[in-house]
Parts: sequence; C-alpha cells; structure tokens
Amino acid sequence: MTTDLECFRASIEHRRPARVLCHAGFTDDLRRRVIAHAGTEDLIGHYGMVDLGGLPFERPEGVSPPDFERYWEGQELPEGTTINGHGVAMVPSGFYHFWGYVSPLRNASSLAELEDYPIEDIDGWDVSGLSDQVARRHAEGKVAGGWVGHMYETAWQIRGYEQFLMDMVERPAWAGCLLERLAQRNMRRAMAFAQAGADLIHCGDDVANRKAMMFAPDTWRKMMLSRWRRVWQAIKSINPDCVIRYHSDGNILHIVGDLIEAGVDILNPLQPECLDVDAVHARYGDRLTFDGCIGTQSTMPWGTPDDVRARVREVIDKYGQNGGLIISPTHVLEPEVPLENIDALFDACREHGMLG
Repeated sequence: MTTDLECFRASIEHRRPARVLCHAGFTDDLRRRVIAHAGTEDLIGHYGMVDLGGLPFERPEGVSPPDFERYWEGQELPEGTTINGHGVAMVPSGFYHFWGYVSPLRNASSLAELEDYPIEDIDGWDVSGLSDQVARRHAEGKVAGGWVGHMYETAWQIRGYEQFLMDMVERPAWAGCLLERLAQRNMRRAMAFAQAGADLIHCGDDVANRKAMMFAPDTWRKMMLSRWRRVWQAIKSINPDCVIRYHSDGNILHIVGDLIEAGVDILNPLQPECLDVDAVHARYGDRLTFDGCIGTQSTMPWGTPDDVRARVREVIDKYGQNGGLIISPTHVLEPEVPLENIDALFDACREHGMLG
C-alpha cells in the first residue's frame, strides 16, 4: 500500500495520489465518545487518518520556563484559571475548547513593558534529536511535521484584544515589538525543523471573521505578512522541499494570493460557510493544496450521513483528482456532531478517495 508520505508528496506536487489523505480533530467530550464507539484509542489507525505532525519541540531538562508570577501577584482570577506558556490567564468559558483570556499586558503604559515581557528564549536548546525523529517517521512512511506557533494571536492574547488592535493604529511600535519578538521565536523553531529535514511546518493566525478580514489587508501585509515571509523564506532556503501550511479561519479571500507569493503551500481550513471555495480553487488551485473544505458549522453537525458522504465526494471530484487536496473538517469537531457523521466522513474518504 502506498504510504502516507508518498501520498502527501504527490498531493503537494499536484500529482494524482494513490489516495486522498484525511484527518480530523475532536473536542475532549466527543473524543471520549468516539473512542468508546470505535472500541480503540487509536483513532488515527481506526479511521485511516494521516498524522501531519509528530515532531516535538520540548524544553530541555534543567531549563526553567519563563516566570510570569509578577504579572498575577495579588490578582484574583476566576476558579479554574490556568496560566499558559505565554503568561496569559486562561479562564474556563464552559463551552468546550473555548476560553476567556486575561492578558498580562492589558494595562501596559510604556513600550519598555512590552520589550521586557518574558517571551521564552529558545536559543541554545539542544534540538539534535529532531533529525532522528524525522528519520523514524520516514522509515514508517509517515509525514514529519512541526508546529512553529502563532504571531498575531499570541500577541493580542499577551497585550489584550482591543488594546492590540488599537496599538496597530495608534502605537504601531508597540504592536511591532510583540510581533517581532514572536517572529524571532517562530524563526528559530522553523529553522530547527527545516534543518532536521521536516516535510511540513505548521503556522498561522486567525485574521478574519466570517465576512472579512479583522483589519485592513494592507495592515496585515505590513505588520504580519512581512514577518511571516521572513520565516518562510528562511525555511525554504534551508530545505526547499519543506512545505508550509498556514491556518486562518474566516473569509481570507483577499490575502490568498499574498500567502502563496510569500511561500505558503497548504491553506487550511477553507470554510465553505465563509469562502467561495470553488472561486478560490479556480484562481489558485494549481498553486495551492487545500486542507479542509468540510464544514463544521453546517455539514458535520447538522447534515445527515448521506449529506456528509455527498460533500466528501463533491470535494474530491472538484479539487482532488490531480492532487492538491487533504480532506478535513474546517475545525475541531464539537460534541453535537453525530457519531454516524464521523463514520460517514471517513467511509466516504476511503470509498471516493482511492484514486489509483
């Protein structure tokens, strides 16, 4: 049988793969029920999903994480709140994977506070084991991919959503400070993966809502794309075969061409509720691999199993006959998705995705 790695490479190169790859993620509650339904915790094996990750980037023993204690000392936070690896307070919202955020720099009054904020310094970390991880996955016919992080999303979580948007307009040096520091961190991670021989590097930011960009495209190009471009160019200069996968929810039609020009190879998730996916494919399908296209606000929760099968067949027929497609729901699957629809998704991928 043709391996996932062989099918991945064919898909990215817009050659007809032996089979169309597919994957999905689940909220914790749904995952528990899917495991009980499937009778195994190995959902990747059970459903025949591709694993596009596999490469860890872990803090070495003896290296302490950043200390954020001073930002929360004496502050009362809601019960169940945790402080994440960026120093942001994550407050349980009661809605599955969603969180409320309390930002440590929400009351910052000077640029120096942003410059001094502890963003983890990964210089000097021993990443020599990554090459062995890549080799092991390749020997098993698997894709070796690594996650480098967000930029815009992490910046606004540290600064505060409204505060960061206002910074971009009124205090661009403040916004640029956080973005640049995060870009440098992402650069170091990306270069380590590229040097190790990774097939795929994941990154992205949610920069759009269902109707349009969160801010003017020119602002995004100046503040974010310029920095992502440097990261992606560094990856390609080290490992030209390394593929870049960019994620953004929402209607990002106005920036798809910019992403491709800057180096993106795979776009995720292409929400049919937000985008005219046919129009994106007609314009960019020969230069871009689609990862997604199965609606999690429509087909997966509210359709019938036959609706799911029909959508999978439609997507493969339209976008996947000559490579350039990985099937996935456009977000993590929520608890309201029927188990029968999950079975139908992967049954249809097996039935209609065997191409040669």
